[in-house]
Amino acid sequence: MKQILTIGILLGVFCMPALSQKPYKIAFYNLENFFDLQNDPDVLDDEFTPEGPKKWTQEKYDKKLANIEKVLFDISAINKDYPAVIGVCEVENRNVLEDIVSTKKLSPADFRIVHYDSPEARGVDAAFLYRPDVLKLEGSKAFRTIVPSLSDFKTRDIVTMWGKIENEDFFFMVAHWPSRLGGKEASEFKRIAVGKQMREIADSVRALRPGTKVIMMGDFNDDPTDKSIAGEEGMYARLKLKDIKANDYYAPYAELLKAGYGTLAYGDAWNIFDNIVVSGNLISKDSNGLKLKKGKKSKFYGNIFKRHYMVQKEGQFKGYPLRTFVGNNFQGGYSDHFPVYIYVGK
Repeated sequence: MKQILTIGILLGVFCMPALSQKPYKIAFYNLENFFDLQNDPDVLDDEFTPEGPKKWTQEKYDKKLANIEKVLFDISAINKDYPAVIGVCEVENRNVLEDIVSTKKLSPADFRIVHYDSPEARGVDAAFLYRPDVLKLEGSKAFRTIVPSLSDFKTRDIVTMWGKIENEDFFFMVAHWPSRLGGKEASEFKRIAVGKQMREIADSVRALRPGTKVIMMGDFNDDPTDKSIAGEEGMYARLKLKDIKANDYYAPYAELLKAGYGTLAYGDAWNIFDNIVVSGNLISKDSNGLKLKKGKKSKFYGNIFKRHYMVQKEGQFKGYPLRTFVGNNFQGGYSDHFPVYIYVGK
């Protein structure tokens, strides 16, 4: 009888539905001008060709590829699991993305690609890499970025994809917002417009599928406390947990900014332009299932990935992210931004 009971217990254990053993990582990384070597006559990519001022050769391309592989693999090593979703920007085309996912250290993840060519003048885009064993993709779409007061405005698209993780509906967005060219204040209206557009897209999805969990990410060229993200006229993301309701959006990187952290530096000041914003039902006590989680040793819901090898060790930009180029001088670095990531789990 004992033996029968033991076998029954073991069978019960092995027949139980698989639960998420580890929280899923969702990451974003600005790849800093990751161009291929080809001169595309339809975009302004001449700078990044073997004949251009940066002398963008196969050797330099391979170095950049190896650097990106290292960073993404080291993010995976944190909890010995590849990210479920990685949003990227400043990548020229699908060919570059194919090279990234085919690298030796990343190929075991079997990443799939969601990419659309955008109307940006230099031809750089935002895109997704995702694990099909985690995200069961149902669809994707690129939205043209709209600034109502500029009828012919062309920049990077807002790339979206949706599907299920553990049978829960998820909607992802990645974007690279208009820069601060001309000054922060003078250009702010553009970023406010894109923040509002992303909020409206997210709200429309949740109106159709109320339980959908939304994750918006990208290089927003603004801090999480700026009007484009926190303001009512923009994305209107809440900055404090006590204010969060299921229908709201939460910007976890505001707390890191307040604590003095940053993802890029300019003029000896740190900013967090690389943001991940989540819907309130990933935080709210009133919702079930997968939730935003803190790392084991972190007091923040947002995380910045920074390692010594990614940091400039000397010179004018000492302490800054070690970038690929300074002007036309090849630094052999990684990016002028640090990646960010969050955990989602039970």
